[in-house]
Amino acid sequence: MGIDIGSRLELFVDDYLIDRLDGAEFRMHQPSPQGVALLLDEPWEGNSCNYFTVIQDGDLYRMYYRALDIDFSKKKYKNHPEVICYAESRDGVHWQKPSLGLIEYEGSSDNNIILDGLRIESFTPFRDDNPACEPDAVYKAVAVGERALWAYKSADGIRWSLMKDEPIITDGKFDSQNLIFWDSVRNEYREYHRAFRDGRDIKTATSQDFTDWPDPEWVGYSPGRVSELYTNGIQPYYRAPHIFVGFPTRYIDRGWTESTLALPQLEYRQVKSTWIDRVGTAITDGMFMTSRDGIEFNMWPESFIRPGLKLKDNWFYSDNYQGLGILETDSHIEGADREMSVFSNEAAEQQESVERLRRYTLRIDGFVSVNARLAGGEMLTKPLVFDGSELVLNYSTGAAGGIHVEVQDNRGITIDGFSMDECDEVWGDDLRRVVTWKKSADLSALAGQPVRLRFRLKDADLYSIQFK
Repeated sequence: MGIDIGSRLELFVDDYLIDRLDGAEFRMHQPSPQGVALLLDEPWEGNSCNYFTVIQDGDLYRMYYRALDIDFSKKKYKNHPEVICYAESRDGVHWQKPSLGLIEYEGSSDNNIILDGLRIESFTPFRDDNPACEPDAVYKAVAVGERALWAYKSADGIRWSLMKDEPIITDGKFDSQNLIFWDSVRNEYREYHRAFRDGRDIKTATSQDFTDWPDPEWVGYSPGRVSELYTNGIQPYYRAPHIFVGFPTRYIDRGWTESTLALPQLEYRQVKSTWIDRVGTAITDGMFMTSRDGIEFNMWPESFIRPGLKLKDNWFYSDNYQGLGILETDSHIEGADREMSVFSNEAAEQQESVERLRRYTLRIDGFVSVNARLAGGEMLTKPLVFDGSELVLNYSTGAAGGIHVEVQDNRGITIDGFSMDECDEVWGDDLRRVVTWKKSADLSALAGQPVRLRFRLKDADLYSIQFK
């Protein structure tokens, strides 16, 4: 019959909708580094701040993170107790640390700490959009402590309390950023946490009430896991929540090679390795993966965020941890459409540099595209059933590039009036361009029946489609 996509947005982050590619291929796009979003320079923060979570909450942007300080020269893991901190922003670009007056640190509560104590080695909140959510639990979080996951709730996102006097999940390793979210498509809570299976890996489970969970199961990967994964960063994509996007942190240790010796700050790297050898030799960077069922993930083996060309403080273990969350923000280019912002830390666990959180940007829906060079290429979809009367593209071309679209029936026969030759060539760069055939966009007569879309691309990237 065909894949019923209705009027939902569909991204080309996998081959779910695609029958054939000829001269075209998938292309993952790496985000562009922008300014520093946050300096971790307060005495209660330290050089090992991590597990950042950002939430777009109406007109307010919220950020949560674990603060810790480590002195490797003294082999001292905790210079002060771990605390959970909070920051906020009105634009997702400029962030402030409000004085909350909640938790005392060295005799003063003039700080942005929201939690401290035994059960908060990491803390990952989310806004609960479950229609049945109680008012005092609009914000929920999962915290790591005592080798288990604990459930927290809040009415305002700042003042938190335990939901249960016992952990909700105990099967796992957990020393990472573990997370839970409300899946609005499947009407259930889903969690992801760290466990060990031939190295660092991910387990998942679902729940109807957030506090009672079955035994978790391993996630799967295509073509494979590629690397050990320290974090997972999985979330429903905010514009197409039937698709999960994940931003895991790759963990890889190549040992003391010639290239390791050529990395920045060799002397300090050797100091770190006297505590634990892998801390001086292991490397972490950002990756990207997607799923349509929450269990099987399409894994992109190349780096999504590379450590990059910096003179120091980079290519270290604990650097380049991608934060959880995607924010839609104004473009860094004046007059351009809004874009997506994601975040990653740098200068982590250094002794002489202040750790910082950097903002990265990419176009909306712009994780992966179907790409063709100027010589041209084609993509043919599987049979699709849609609702609506227009086809909208998110695309980019070069000055000599372009896209043509042909509509075929279920058998692959061109439908009169919607041939490749009748399509008005689409070129330029747009998040929401309506396709026309002889200046008409009306597809309403084809709604509800299976059709195939044949795309001819040259020097072009196609990111997403939607029928409206």
